[in-house]
Amino acid sequence: MDVHELTAAYALDALDARERDAYEAHLGRCAECRQELARLGETAAALAWGVESPAPPAALRTRILEAAAAERENVVPLPVRRPWAFRAATAAAAVAACAAIGLAVWAASLSHSLDNERSARAAEARAMQIYADPAAKRVSLHGRNGTVAVDRTGHGVLVVRRLPAAPSDRTYEAWVIPPGAKPIRAGLFEGGDALTLVPLDRPVPPGSVVAATVERSGGVDAPSQSPFLTAQT
Repeated sequence: MDVHELTAAYALDALDARERDAYEAHLGRCAECRQELARLGETAAALAWGVESPAPPAALRTRILEAAAAERENVVPLPVRRPWAFRAATAAAAVAACAAIGLAVWAASLSHSLDNERSARAAEARAMQIYADPAAKRVSLHGRNGTVAVDRTGHGVLVVRRLPAAPSDRTYEAWVIPPGAKPIRAGLFEGGDALTLVPLDRPVPPGSVVAATVERSGGVDAPSQSPFLTAQT
């Protein structure tokens, strides 16, 4: 298969290791494929916004219906006050309330996860756009195989090839260091992929240094050690 025909499969992470390595090697030399990959990234981001929330688990639905049915049976008006019936109705209502709360928490958690996924897709699409922009300024990394690309608006992306995954209790942190200024946090990333794309959270003024360090999980406000990669823009 012609390597140019692998773009869609690469965007969907559907290539095996050999095909992925061959395509990534080609991608650095082919502006046409980079542009097509950026367009596909935009499509993936748009599709993420259209994802419908999955239905609740069948078992949860069954429990809610059973609790509701039990509540209806126990709230029939009685001519004589019967404490045991009142307690049963109260218990059934409590079960139904707990089930409703559980469903609400589950729905909120799902919505938050979808929002995070959509944000990640949008950031990835933006990184691909910058990387594919033929007008973007490109500089090679010192310390690792990769590139920093900065477009005309100052938005940048850090691209690192074959970066090992960060240890379980650590993370990689990117920094933008403007001329004469202190390092500014620019994003966290984990590595572990053949090609790691990191959209920088901060603008990259001309003459800035882009760097990355290994930090504790969650990141830090200032670098705690010397960078393991840098690029002078």
